[in-house]
Parts: sequence; structure tokens; C-alpha cells
Amino acid sequence: MFVYRNVDALGPTDFHNEINKLTMPPRKSNTLTEAELRLMKILWRRGESAVTDMVDALPESEQLAYNSVLTTIRILEQKGYVEHRQEGRAFVYWPCVQENEASSSEVRNVLNRFFGNSREKLVLSLLDDDGISAEELARLHDAIRSASPDREALPDAAVSEISKKRGGR
Repeated sequence: MFVYRNVDALGPTDFHNEINKLTMPPRKSNTLTEAELRLMKILWRRGESAVTDMVDALPESEQLAYNSVLTTIRILEQKGYVEHRQEGRAFVYWPCVQENEASSSEVRNVLNRFFGNSREKLVLSLLDDDGISAEELARLHDAIRSASPDREALPDAAVSEISKKRGGR
């Protein structure tokens, strides 16, 4: 449905943006939707699977219709997450992206979209969560220390202070 707007009231940039909205298709996203992730987890766990196998492998609380699984798996193929071959009348799908690659890609996406590519802001956001345990904080501290090129130069004070506030070590 076309909605008339007074284009005379728009500036040149706004006019151009309005025309693009009418003529440009929406950008495709390479991130995984919840339904896509459910199917990818099945493929990562089971390996090669036909659509009927994926429908059967879905937990009862997350059941999808055959056509929904078929549509979703085709979208995953367009996004480059899966490939297929024909076996008789059925298509058999397999993941061509490993789980760790997909999770790294999703983290990079969140890092870019929400934290301006600042790993520090991301980590500080996680540390600010009241749900973090002293054990998790200790493992993070150790991971940061072992990832640092100059391990001895890392100050313990900042991490120790956060840990004390949370009742940790």
C-alpha cells in the first residue's frame, strides 16, 4: 500500500531516503534467528540430516511444522550456514559453518552493534551484571592474565576490587 507524503516538505537527503525505502529491498542479516539457531544446533549435534529428521529432532516444546523447517533451512543455505545434496527425493543438509565460528561471529556482531567494537565496554558490561559469581570472576581474571602479551604488567588491583565488591577472592 502506498502512502502519500508531501515530498515538497522533504529536503534532498530525506527525499532520497524515502525513495530508497520504496525501491531498495531490506538488508539481509547474517545473524541467526532463534529458529535458525535451533536448526543449526541440531545439525551441529547430529551432522547430516534431512528436513524430516530435523523436525523429529526438535524438542516437543519447540516443535515447528515441516514447511517452517524447510523454509528456515533454505534461508540458512542462502546465508551460507548449510549446504545440501539430493538423496533420492529428499535433500540432506549439513553445516558448513562450525559452531565456534558462528558464536564468534555473533559475539563480533554484538560487540560492533552495542559496544562500538570496544571489548572493554563489553567485558565491563558483563562484570556489571550482579549475576556473576566469584568463581566466574576468578576464571575471567585468569583468562585475561593468560591472554595478555605482557602478563606481569597486568594490574591485579582493578579485578581484585571488583571481586571484593562481589564477595569473591
